[in-house]
Amino acid sequence: MKWRDRKQSSNVEDRRSSSGGAGGFKMPSLQTLLFIYPLVKPLLKSKFGLLIVAAGAVAYISGFNPLSIIGGSSQNTPTTKEQLAKDNEEAAFMSTVLADTEDVWSAIYRNSGYTYKPPKMVLYRGSTRSGCGYADAQMGPFYCPNDQKIYVDLGFFDELKNRFGATGDFAQAYVLAHEVGHHIQNLQGTLEQVEMAKQRSYGKAGQNALQVKVELQADCYAGVWTHHAQKMKNMLERGDIDEALNAASAIGDDHIQKQTTGYVMPDSFTHGSSKQRMEWFYKGLKSGDLRSCDTFSG
Repeated sequence: MKWRDRKQSSNVEDRRSSSGGAGGFKMPSLQTLLFIYPLVKPLLKSKFGLLIVAAGAVAYISGFNPLSIIGGSSQNTPTTKEQLAKDNEEAAFMSTVLADTEDVWSAIYRNSGYTYKPPKMVLYRGSTRSGCGYADAQMGPFYCPNDQKIYVDLGFFDELKNRFGATGDFAQAYVLAHEVGHHIQNLQGTLEQVEMAKQRSYGKAGQNALQVKVELQADCYAGVWTHHAQKMKNMLERGDIDEALNAASAIGDDHIQKQTTGYVMPDSFTHGSSKQRMEWFYKGLKSGDLRSCDTFSG
C-alpha cells in the first residue's frame, strides 16, 4: 500500500508509552498476578508485610510498576531502538489508514446529505481502559460503541503475521477498516438493533448467528472503503487485495478453531467462516455500494 508522506489522522490517542492508558492505571494481567502471588503471600501474615503490599498497590495505581525493580513487567513495549522505530512506523501507518477512512466515509455521507463523525483510534501496548471495560492485547483490535473509539494493540499485528500467517501492510489496513465498519454500523443504529434482537433470541447459537451477520457486514464495509479509497487515493499496490483476503481467511472462525482445537463448531462462530469473510469483503470491494452489504436479509 502506498502510504508514506500522506496525511495522518488527528483522531488518534497514543497510549503506548503510558502505564495502562488514561490515568496511568491498568489492571494487572492474570500472568502478572500468578507471578507476584508467591512474593506477596508471605507478606500478608504480618502488619509490616501488609504495609509493604499497600505501598506497592498505591505505587502501581499511581503509574509505577513495582515489578520493574525485580525485573518483572506487564508491558510488551519495544525495548530496542530498532523495535521502537518499527513500532512508530506501524503507528504512522495506522494513522494514515485512519485518515483514508475519514476521507472516504466523509464523502459517502456527504453525498447522502449527512455529516460523518469519525471515530478515535487508541493505540496501546499491553492493556488499557476503554468505554467498554478493560482491554488487553489478547482481545485484538475492537470497536467500543460506548465511547466510539477503536482500540488497537500494535502487538496484535505481530500475532497476525506470526500465528495466522497474514502478512503485508494491507492486511493491517483491512483489520482497521473492519473496525471502522463497526463504527458505521453504530452510526446507522445497527449495533443497537442487534443487541436488542439478541435479548429476544433464545440460546447462544442464535445470538452467535446475529453477531456473525454484524461481523460479515463490517467486512463488506471494509471492502466498500477499499473500493472508494483506491479511486480517491490510488493507494493499492500489487498483492494488496490478496493480503486483505488472506487476512480475512486467516481469522475466519473455522480456521482459528481448527488451528487451536483441531475441530470446527459452526454454532459457536461469532465472526464467520474464512469463506464468508472473504466473500463479503470482496462483495463490498467490487460494488462500492453499502446496499450490497445487507447480511441480515435471507
